[in-house]
Amino acid sequence: MSSPQPEDAPSNWNIPNVLTSLRIIFIPVFAWLVLSHHWWWAFGTFVVLMATDKLDGDIARARGLVTDFGKIADPIADKALMITALVTLNIASTLPIWVTVVIVVRELGITLWRMVMLRGGNVIPASKGGKLKTAFQTLAVALYLCPLPSSLEWVKFAVMMVAVVLTVGTGIQYLVDARRANA
Repeated sequence: MSSPQPEDAPSNWNIPNVLTSLRIIFIPVFAWLVLSHHWWWAFGTFVVLMATDKLDGDIARARGLVTDFGKIADPIADKALMITALVTLNIASTLPIWVTVVIVVRELGITLWRMVMLRGGNVIPASKGGKLKTAFQTLAVALYLCPLPSSLEWVKFAVMMVAVVLTVGTGIQYLVDARRANA
């Protein structure tokens, strides 16, 4: 049973939550497009889904529509989309499996750690490094989805390596910062 909401709390039926829900609903469509090698459609779908991630947060904050549903569903949608993108790219393209393993372990590990910290009353906000990491992961996935000439294969791999380094580095930084705060 959920706790009662104050009368002035925004309804869960709002544009940001609809965008987040649509992002979740379209993840299987995106996966099918990648696995079917419909690269331009997959790329376009990925771009639209990532744009809705930015849009839903901006709208929610600007219009006072931040809800508990959005706080929970938005990061789930983000992780589900990125993990789906990486796994399907392992299957359908040249993305090495170890890249996916490193990114997924870090993402899920930090998410679980944040949940544990939250239960103890400590909110761990996204850092600037975490936002940069997300930007590079997004760019790297987008490059893998683009049917680029094979001569540019090194570019997408290089961008993905920057994303991996940022992913690991920011994960370590979160833990170091938390250790310092608790010391």
